[in-house]
Amino acid sequence: MKSTGVVRKVDELGRIVLPKALREIMDIQEKDPLEIFTDNNRIILQKYHPACEFCSNADNVVYFGEKRICRECIDKIKSMF
Repeated sequence: MKSTGVVRKVDELGRIVLPKALREIMDIQEKDPLEIFTDNNRIILQKYHPACEFCSNADNVVYFGEKRICRECIDKIKSMF
C-alpha cells in the first residue's frame, strides 16, 4: 500500500475530505459511490463498481476476495480446469 502523505481530521459529523488531487488521480467525481472495507485496523475506500470484473455483467455477482465475479464467469472458469 502506498502512502500519500496526506493527513485529514474527522469533523464533528464523522466526515473527511478527500483531496482534489487524489480524487482526480482516482477518477472520483462528485456523488460517485465509494465502497468501504476494513482490513484489521485499516479503512479502505474504493470506487464502487457493482459489475463483474471480467465481463461487466451486473447480474448474479458474488465476491471472490475483494473482486466481483458473475456466476457465468465462475462457470467459465470452472470449465477451464
